[in-house]
Amino acid sequence: MFGLIGHSTSFDDAKEKAKGLGYEHIAKGDLDVWCSAPPQLVEHVNVVSAIGKRIEGAYIDSCFVPEMLGRFKTARRKVLNAMELAQKKGINITALGGFTSIIFENFNLLQNKQVRNTTLEWESFTTGNTHTAWVICRQLEINAPLIGIDLRKARVAVVGATGDIGSAVCRWLSERTGVAELLLVARQQKPLQDLQKDLGGGQILNLEEALPQADAIIWVASLPKTLEIDRSTLKNPCLMIDGGYPKNLDSKFNGSGIHVLKGGIVEFFTDIGWNMMELAAMDKPQRQMFACFAEAMLLEFEECHTNFSWGRNNITLQKMDFIGEASVRHGFSVLGLNEASLQAAIA
Repeated sequence: MFGLIGHSTSFDDAKEKAKGLGYEHIAKGDLDVWCSAPPQLVEHVNVVSAIGKRIEGAYIDSCFVPEMLGRFKTARRKVLNAMELAQKKGINITALGGFTSIIFENFNLLQNKQVRNTTLEWESFTTGNTHTAWVICRQLEINAPLIGIDLRKARVAVVGATGDIGSAVCRWLSERTGVAELLLVARQQKPLQDLQKDLGGGQILNLEEALPQADAIIWVASLPKTLEIDRSTLKNPCLMIDGGYPKNLDSKFNGSGIHVLKGGIVEFFTDIGWNMMELAAMDKPQRQMFACFAEAMLLEFEECHTNFSWGRNNITLQKMDFIGEASVRHGFSVLGLNEASLQAAIA
């Protein structure tokens, strides 16, 4: 069995979901009530892959909402409690989705293996970052040519280049895609210099320097709310892949010649018959999902019950090959630009 640990996109959405599930006492509570609410296994699902492999899965709502991010102890407890519930339910491999993965890494929850009387088995959990990195790279490779960008001549900026996903994307684009030049953007200089050395190339720039030079921009860092960018300084055409969470580039950049694509999202070949992706505001919630969630499904399809994506900078090209081949084989495709964007590019 595979498991998915997720959460609502906002407190208001969470209350609506709780009401729909019949948890009226929680739905009517304030944020303090929600802070003490335990995780809930809210849905079971059966999935059959494109090659006929059948698996069973479960969705666990951590009862975390983004409004809790400022409460360290609460955020930490929410993620660990959800992981404990997944393990107690006997789930073979569980993906940490949305902010649960970010909380796990940034708050270094590896130091908290004991949850009450349960010792968490790390090998039963995955961040899903390997599949996410592979999907983002394929989104660039497939969609850039459709709007007239030749990647062999293109400059590609990776914002958040030193993170787990960002560094994997950089390695793939450098060694497999063969982009003309990588523009490396991150907050800390030392990790950037280490990455540049590891790649054997790439130009280190700050955000303001990189954006006007880039034919394509991959965002794998959260976009600061206060960031203001003059869209007239960007190239035309310019492909932006929003690989951060939450996805909010549309409101900042979408416009003439600028094509914004939701990064790290895949679409299954047929309807799944679940409700869980309604929370994530997917265009096709019966088929589309975050690539990190799909990684748990793929590992279950492949009977590979291991913490496939775990820790920082452990994603190899070989792991990306494995999960990418499995993704295609079992019926997933990467999300592409919509028809309106493609028509605008042609015009």
